[in-house]
Amino acid sequence: MITSQDLLAARTIWGEQKVAISKAYEEGGLDVARVAAMAHLDANYGYGLGPVMFKPTMASGEQTFRPTKAGALAYFCGHSDEYPLDTGFAIRGWRAMDSVTSAELIEGDIAMWMGWIILIDKDGNDTRVDKSFGYKRDANGALRIVLHHSSLGPDHSRVVCHRWPD
Repeated sequence: MITSQDLLAARTIWGEQKVAISKAYEEGGLDVARVAAMAHLDANYGYGLGPVMFKPTMASGEQTFRPTKAGALAYFCGHSDEYPLDTGFAIRGWRAMDSVTSAELIEGDIAMWMGWIILIDKDGNDTRVDKSFGYKRDANGALRIVLHHSSLGPDHSRVVCHRWPD
């Protein structure tokens, strides 16, 4: 059975790995960031279980939805001929992540979480994203993201906000 603590641990690891992708990009460039992003996708997402329902924050038009690992990698690192509008959300200089839970639903080996993800960049600015994650345990017992929906709410006039109030 998945627990609330499992969901928190999964989000924490997800955030730490977003920071790792940003630092890999800063320290080693795009190729190193792509390696870190692929490791992140392999460790956290359920592409081995079937398509992942991935709707990134800043994606739109015909490329809004990314059911493939290649689409997710392009979103995280940008610089893709196949996804030319992607700028690389995971290489924006992230330094920390926090989350605020709105609701969660747990049914055996499947769980849903909804709330805010707050990413903090190297300048101390926050980006608050409305997020929903769907998780499923794989055959080895690891939680895998099978649904990743992300958007900016109507109160966001821009992506980067300064210090989100407690």
